[in-house]
Amino acid sequence: MKKWFLVYGAGTLGAFIAAIALWLAGRYGLTSALDVRIAPGLSAHWLYPRLVWGGLWGFLLLLPAFGSRWIFKALVLALVPTLVQLFVIYPYTTGYGVAGLSLGLLTPLVIYLYFAVWALVASITLRLA
Repeated sequence: MKKWFLVYGAGTLGAFIAAIALWLAGRYGLTSALDVRIAPGLSAHWLYPRLVWGGLWGFLLLLPAFGSRWIFKALVLALVPTLVQLFVIYPYTTGYGVAGLSLGLLTPLVIYLYFAVWALVASITLRLA
């Protein structure tokens, strides 16, 4: 049970750091420089679902894959929420089309980098816990 709380907390912290990174990228024009129209406003309404989902995605870190290669594991596991975001959430929930391409051609890259930050922070948190 303790391990479940740890991975949920690590996933939530990873989501918080990733959300702040995405907000900063939008605020300071990095996403628009990539011609991707993702520039979220920092609000509880925007942040809360990301924290909850980040915690839930944290349970992926319990998978016994890749042994001690935790950086590689984090970067591979980041593909799971990335693919869900690109091929389920964007086309069916938000209407941004498959892979969110109506937001820009580099949207898949931005989303993968977002989830890579999430996975790396969550993995580091678990290693330090």
